[in-house]
Amino acid sequence: MPNMPTITANHVAAPPSWALLELKLIALMEKGAHMMSHKYAERSGAWYWSDDLDDYYERSYNWCLLYNMGGDESLVDLALKHWNATTRLFDDRDGNRINNMDYFHGVNPMRLKHNIHNEYFSIVHPGDAEWHHMGEGNMAFYDLALGDPTISENVRRSRRFADMFLGEDPESPIYDPVHKIIRSPMHGSLGPFHDATLDMVKTYLHGGHSTSPGWKAKTMGVRGSLYPAVKDLQPGWWDDPRQAREIVALFNQVVLNGDSAANLAATGLVTNAYLYTGDDKYKQWVVDYVEAWMDRIDQNGGIIPDNVGPTGKPGEHRDGVWWGTLYGWNSYVGWSHIFHSLGVAAECAHLVTQDDSYLDILRSQINVLLDNSITDDNGQLLVPNRATPDGWVHAHVEEDKWDATSSTNLRLYELAHLYHASMSQDDYNLILRVREGDHLRDWNEEALGAARAEWDSEYSRFQYYDGKNPNWPEKTLSLQYQKALENYHTMENDDRTVPEILRDNQEPRNAVFTKILTHVMFGSPQYLYHGGLLRATVRYFDPCRIRPGLPPDVAVLVDELRADGVGVQVVNTNRNESRSVIVQSGAFGEHTFTTVTTSTGDGHQSTEVNGKHFTVDLPPGTSIRIDAGLDRFSNKPSYAFPWHGDKIPVPFDY
Repeated sequence: MPNMPTITANHVAAPPSWALLELKLIALMEKGAHMMSHKYAERSGAWYWSDDLDDYYERSYNWCLLYNMGGDESLVDLALKHWNATTRLFDDRDGNRINNMDYFHGVNPMRLKHNIHNEYFSIVHPGDAEWHHMGEGNMAFYDLALGDPTISENVRRSRRFADMFLGEDPESPIYDPVHKIIRSPMHGSLGPFHDATLDMVKTYLHGGHSTSPGWKAKTMGVRGSLYPAVKDLQPGWWDDPRQAREIVALFNQVVLNGDSAANLAATGLVTNAYLYTGDDKYKQWVVDYVEAWMDRIDQNGGIIPDNVGPTGKPGEHRDGVWWGTLYGWNSYVGWSHIFHSLGVAAECAHLVTQDDSYLDILRSQINVLLDNSITDDNGQLLVPNRATPDGWVHAHVEEDKWDATSSTNLRLYELAHLYHASMSQDDYNLILRVREGDHLRDWNEEALGAARAEWDSEYSRFQYYDGKNPNWPEKTLSLQYQKALENYHTMENDDRTVPEILRDNQEPRNAVFTKILTHVMFGSPQYLYHGGLLRATVRYFDPCRIRPGLPPDVAVLVDELRADGVGVQVVNTNRNESRSVIVQSGAFGEHTFTTVTTSTGDGHQSTEVNGKHFTVDLPPGTSIRIDAGLDRFSNKPSYAFPWHGDKIPVPFDY
């Protein structure tokens, strides 16, 4: 174990309620993971459930993260088992035993396909091979590195996956290094996708799933548009064979032949390889690709175009119209998917370069929305959600109700990530502007959101660090415990047989939730769900068991965030045994601790650290409050653990 400064706690007191809740939540969720794996999967790790490929990976996407919070070491083995099982299950090399297994995605008849090639998403099922879905599916792979970055085959995979985007995989000519474009919104290990079927075009232009019984088409533009080449496309065009051929060919040219802003999420996959290897070629690709899109923003008058053509020109196939591609500005998701990818790109470029100017790729587009905002009769700030031929639309549309609208207020998700990255007064002021214009929400109210990717918890988290929600740790942990307990009991009371589970084909209830623990323990927003990497102001390791995560009986709370520091409470709830914790600066050692000041029963004591780590020794029943100075984004980031040194020790060099 490397030498590092050591701080010793000496304040003996009853553990606070948040500490007990935190430990109970971790214990419950690790049991839930084992129950879910045992009840709803083969021993091999293959799930008793059929859906899209990314959804398979998502079942256990955060189990290695729970291990990093102090969960049992078996969580790493389970997560790796399920990832490998899914990859084998869909891989085209093995003939794929599920290739002809029919199932229903909601009411939509589907067929599982061998849509993995070389262990990564292929284009056999193109709907999975775009960054909304690949980003979701990749989360599980990224988190395996948090559990153990020394697994040789995962290091090899990280390189191979990233090399597709560097133009180094002849089977997958995804990237054009001259024009700095990814060649299609849909792409994978078999290259870019440029050959849509008639059913695909109907689905992407008119919504829903065109092969579904009773499918009802909407007017053009639900997921993508052919505007301005085709300004008005009414349902039924597919009944004319000549027109059908023309529209499909136009879709392949206008929509699929060029880059999409959503592809910026690929920076997460390439940064993942950089964190494993430290190879500068991955850093350079992230920089080049992000800068290319920043240039396109400048070329387009400050707004990121959702589409560029084969030469990198915005609106190249659309007579300069900068909106209209798949899941772009004009689609039913409006700016949502674009902003996911902008956030991933901003964080990755900032992380690998330590240059905060790259955050402007996200900040500039938040300002575009705010600069074009309006205030309704009730004083509510509304931002535009879609771009149309008639200009901005300040309303949200649902895919299944394309003609129905509702007002759009700016969510806190991306703003929370931007502010966590910069900790600047200007970004703080942006959040204040949104808060002052939001009369629909009580920002102190605890809310978990309905899904993994929801951002509702960010409001009350911001209020806590802004000094306006003092009981937030207890409230948010209690609410999360209740949700985890509900899912645990649902699984526990499920007495169906395996054939019945297969027949019902219901998504298994995951009892592992790491969003709130990320907030409380790491002092950060949850990672951007559609392909982002872990965010953490601080992270923890157990020097006695030589593993990531907290030791048994130890709880932590990040209680203050500043541009130049962080406050952390550390509690040993065990009244009989001592514990030790290594505290790391950032998720990947990207920050530097400066001076650490501790609050104990004897007052205050300062210790010079000037490094990435320090150790906290906790005698039985003690706690300590630490104020750690931070020089933020001052180190080269790495998946390496504190005892690895400058290079991750990988046993086998592929």
